[in-house]
Amino acid sequence: MIRKAAFALGLCGVVATSIAPSISAQRLPTVVPEEVGLSSERLQRIGDVFEGYVEEGRIAGAVGMVLRHGKLAYAGTWGMRDIAAGDVLEEDDLFKICSMSKPVTSVAVMTLYEEGRFFLSDPIGRYLPELANLQVANLDEATAGEDIPTERARRPVRIHDLLRHTSGFTYGDLSNTVVDRVYRDRDILYQETLADMVTELSQIPLVYQPGTQWHYGVSADVLGRLVEVLSGQSFDVFLRERIFEPLGMNDTGFVVPDSKSDRVAPTYGHSGQDRTLGPGDTSICELPPTLFSGGAGLRSTAQDYARFAQMLLNGGELDGARILGRKTIEMMTVDHLEEGMPTGFLSPGWSFGLGFTVKTEAGMDGLPSSVGEYNWIGIQGTSFWVDPEEDLIGVFMIQIRPNRDLAFRDQFKRLVYQALID
Repeated sequence: MIRKAAFALGLCGVVATSIAPSISAQRLPTVVPEEVGLSSERLQRIGDVFEGYVEEGRIAGAVGMVLRHGKLAYAGTWGMRDIAAGDVLEEDDLFKICSMSKPVTSVAVMTLYEEGRFFLSDPIGRYLPELANLQVANLDEATAGEDIPTERARRPVRIHDLLRHTSGFTYGDLSNTVVDRVYRDRDILYQETLADMVTELSQIPLVYQPGTQWHYGVSADVLGRLVEVLSGQSFDVFLRERIFEPLGMNDTGFVVPDSKSDRVAPTYGHSGQDRTLGPGDTSICELPPTLFSGGAGLRSTAQDYARFAQMLLNGGELDGARILGRKTIEMMTVDHLEEGMPTGFLSPGWSFGLGFTVKTEAGMDGLPSSVGEYNWIGIQGTSFWVDPEEDLIGVFMIQIRPNRDLAFRDQFKRLVYQALID
C-alpha cells in the first residue's frame, strides 16, 4: 500500500488526512494556509505531483513542510519508507541530511564567536596548530604519479575561510585534482575522529591559495574540531546541549539509537538510462560512529530541521530558547565572497555567506524566491530554504542517490511558491 497523506489545514473541498504529530519532537504550531497567505487548493498540487512520482516509480517517498509567519501551513508525506518491507513513510522518519549538517555546524561555531572566543580573521592555526603552516599545491605543474609540487600559502587559512569555503580544502570525491586523489587514498572522509582528520589534513597541500576561490570541501569538519578545542566538549555533545536540546530537536544527531532504528529511511537510487528505481548508494554519508562530521554526519527529521530553520528566521530564537543574536544571523546570511571570486558550482545569482548559499540576484537560476533567501542541500536530495522577505520556510526530505531524474527538491520549491496568494 502506498499512503497518500498530507495536510493543509482548511483545504477547500479537497480531502486531507492529518498526520499524527511526532511523539519525539515538539511540533510547530499549525495554521489554516489562507491565514498566512497560502492557497490550500494550490498547495494540494504538491501532493498531486509527488504522489504521481511515487506511482510512476521515480521515487520511493518524500516528506515536505511549508512554514509561513512562524506557523506550519503544510506538511505532506508521500510513498514508502521501505518498499520491500511495505512500510509507509512517516513524518517523523529519520533521514541522512549529509551537507545540511553544515549550517548546524556554522551556527555552533558562531555561538562561540558571540562569546568572544575568536575573531573571524583569526588563523585557524592559532587554535589547531597542525594547520598553521599549510602548503598549497601547484596544480599547473602537478602530474599523476609524482610528488605534488607545492608553494607556501600566501596567507594563513582563517576561520572566515572555513565558514565560507574559501580555505583551499577540498572533498576528494567531488573533483579530481591530484590533491583530491590524495584525499581518497588517505580516506580523509572516513577517519575515526575529527582530530584524526585534522592531523591527516595537515599533511596534504591545499588545492588553492586561501581566500582566492570558493571551493567546496571539508571546511565544516575542521570547524567541528575547532568547536571541540574551544569548548572542551566532543562535537556531538556540544550540538546536543547548545542547539538540539534547547530547540526541541530530539531526533537529530550523529548516531541513531536502537529505539529509533525502525524510523530510518533507506537510500534508493536510479540505475540505467530508464531510471529504474532500486537500492541506492548507501555509502554516501555513512561515516564511522566516532567521526562527528560537521560537514555530512547528521540525521534528522523534517520537523526537527523546520525548527532549526524557524530559529534562523526568527533571528536566532525559538520558543524562548535563544541560540544566536539577531545581528549574528544577519551577518551569516549575506554575501561574504569578494566580487569576481570563482564560485565553483554555485548557481548564477547566488553567492555564499557563513554556512549558507545566499541569493544575490533574482531571475538568474530560473526558480522563484527572493533576493536574500538562504539555504543549503544534502547530496541525497534533502534541502531547506529560508526566505526572509516572504517570511517563508521550506523543508524537503528524500533519500535518493544516484539520481538520474529531475531535481525533486527544486520541484518542491517551485510548487510551494506558486501557492503564495498574498
